Amino acid sequence: MRIVGLTGGIASGKSTVSNLFKAHGIPVVDADIVARNVLKKGTGGWKKVVAAFGEDILLENGEVDRAKLGQIVFSDPGRRQLLNRLLAPFISRGILMEVLKLWIKGCSIIVLDVPLLFEAKMDKWTKPIVVVWVDRKTQLQRLMIRDGSMEEDAKSRINAQMSLDLKRSQADIVIDNTGSLEALQEQFQKVLTQITRPLTWTEFMLSRKGAFMALFSIFVGVAICKRSP
Repeated sequence: MRIVGLTGGIASGKSTVSNLFKAHGIPVVDADIVARNVLKKGTGGWKKVVAAFGEDILLENGEVDRAKLGQIVFSDPGRRQLLNRLLAPFISRGILMEVLKLWIKGCSIIVLDVPLLFEAKMDKWTKPIVVVWVDRKTQLQRLMIRDGSMEEDAKSRINAQMSLDLKRSQADIVIDNTGSLEALQEQFQKVLTQITRPLTWTEFMLSRKGAFMALFSIFVGVAICKRSP
């Protein structure tokens, strides 16, 4: 099984690339969706976060006010690290369960869409790693337009993340999204060709088919040994 890591930064276009993978039939495990699930009322992640940040972050229905929590952590690096530390085990477990479900279905290529791929050390699980990159000026402009935010607020949110230049330096594949949507789609087609190439032997053995073949080989070997004088 090939697990492709997909990451980028805020307003880099990573979600667009993730949707392109889905549109081409490649299953995607979205860490943001997993994170939302682990913060649902009554879950272990919800209890940890409420205990650490107080009930002021809750909506009237008891769910976490994600916008309010986001404002708190983006302006305070210490509290941001605390939040990441509290949720990391729950998110990692959730992602692992989603991957397992896809493995059981027989999927041979899976994309992990994880904004904090490097920060959470999940890059060790993935190969190749695809980074969606834009220059900082473009990133800032797109974020301000997308969210209708002031420049200082947008800069603060960008600075709260690992820089895209650093992510790019650790990537196996870089998608430059400073241009048009058409240019992005053209690059994506090349990336799609790369990641859908035939599995290596190691990747095949990690797939469901490979595991079944290995198990069958063991049974055959045992049967032959039993028949030998």
